[in-house]
Amino acid sequence: MTAKHTMPSIVVVYHSGYGHTRRLAQAVAQGAEAALLEIDAQGTLPESAWMGLAAADLIVLGSPTYMGSASWQFKRFADDSSAAWMAQKWKDKLFAGFTNSGSMSGDKLSTLQYFMTFAMQHSGLWVGTGMMPSNTKAALRNDVNYVGSSSGAMATTPVDAGVDEMLEGDIETARRFGERLRDVAKRYSNTSPHKA
Repeated sequence: MTAKHTMPSIVVVYHSGYGHTRRLAQAVAQGAEAALLEIDAQGTLPESAWMGLAAADLIVLGSPTYMGSASWQFKRFADDSSAAWMAQKWKDKLFAGFTNSGSMSGDKLSTLQYFMTFAMQHSGLWVGTGMMPSNTKAALRNDVNYVGSSSGAMATTPVDAGVDEMLEGDIETARRFGERLRDVAKRYSNTSPHKA
């Protein structure tokens, strides 16, 4: 008897303040073939979104980095997930994350580490970028993973730049990150004891 291969369910849950993180979320979702769940300006999600999270094999977390961490809207979503935490509804799910800030560092790693802690609170499993950085003298700012993150996808967008001015290298990094997540989720969902 051959193993039944199923397509994993992947959701990208994110907050975007000015549209830049939304564009990253769209790129990740394109690569991952994922559903998009946007946290609104009040930090809430509709009930259908919570159902999508419960059914997902992989949850991708996204937020801009404000003052060295995720936005308050994302944090409200995280706090609202306590019911799922209490019941360990997201245990052994795969998690990943991405963020954007105006500065090259911008303390984006703090946001990704916050996401990792959130995932570990839910007894989840973290997936990094799996990408080498573009860090040679010949590297250009528009190269893939120029920001050089292993923990999750990072983008840098000047604070006075519009959504259409985001660098294609950062968008392509997010898309390729999504492809990696799709491939990891496929392997995991076809070997997970929960799928037997």
